[in-house]
Amino acid sequence: MEPTEDDPAAARPVDVLIVSAVRDVTPAVRRVTLTAPAPVVAAAGPTLSLLVPRVGDPAPRWPTVARDGRIVWPQGSHGVALRSYTARRQDPAAGELDVDFVLHGDGPAATWAAAAAPGALLGVASTAPLGEGPASWLLVAGDETALPAISRILASAAPGTRGVALLEVAGPEEEQPVPAPPGVEVRWLHRSGAAAGTDLLADAVAALPRPEGEDVFAWVGAESATVRTVRADLRGRWGLRRSQHHAIGYWRRGRAMSPAG
Repeated sequence: MEPTEDDPAAARPVDVLIVSAVRDVTPAVRRVTLTAPAPVVAAAGPTLSLLVPRVGDPAPRWPTVARDGRIVWPQGSHGVALRSYTARRQDPAAGELDVDFVLHGDGPAATWAAAAAPGALLGVASTAPLGEGPASWLLVAGDETALPAISRILASAAPGTRGVALLEVAGPEEEQPVPAPPGVEVRWLHRSGAAAGTDLLADAVAALPRPEGEDVFAWVGAESATVRTVRADLRGRWGLRRSQHHAIGYWRRGRAMSPAG
C-alpha cells in the first residue's frame, strides 16, 4: 500500500543546524551563527521557517515535512515553535548561516536566542524568497525585525539604484551598518522612548513625495497595523500595482516581537 501524505514514510526530516557562535550586535539584537553542511546552508534562505525548541532541550521532537510542503507535527507535546526569520548572512562554503533575533518580549524565539550558546540546535522546515523586485527607484521601510531582510535587499540592489531606506529603531544605540548603493539614502528613525509599532514609520513614508516614473518598487516590513497603513498609502497616493510593492506584517502590537514573515 502506498504511504499517505500524513504517513512518516511520505515525509522528509527537517534540516537541523547547530549554533557555533553568539554575539550581540546591538543591545536588543543578538546574532546567532549556525553551522550545517554546505548544501543545507545554500538552500536555507533567505526567509526561513525556523523550528525553535525549548531552551536546554538536548533532543527536540522535530516535525517532518510532507511532500506537499506541509509540516507534520509529532503527536503529543513536542515543545517546538514555528517562527519565520530572514537569514542575515549565508556562506555555504564555510557552512555558516547568521540569524538576528530581536530580544524583546518573552516569545519562544526571543527566549531561545537569549539563552543560545554553542551546541544548541535549531531546525529549518522550509524557505521562501524575500519578495523584492528589481527597479531603478527603491523604497525599503521597516523596524528592527526587518533589518536582516532590508540589508539583504540593499546588498543585492544594482549599483545605480536610487531611493530611500527608512529604518525605525529604539535609538542611536540600535543602529547597525547597512551598506546600500550610493543613490539610496539611509534614514534612521529613532523612537526615543516611544513604544514600538507607533506611527513613526508610517508618518515617514507619508512625508515622502511619490517618485517620478513607473520603475518603482517598495518593500515594507514592520508591525502589522503600521504595514497596513503604509500599504494603503503606496496603493493610493503612490498608485503602485501589486507587482510594484511587497508589504508584510512581521509582528503584532501586544504580542512578542517575533517576526511572522
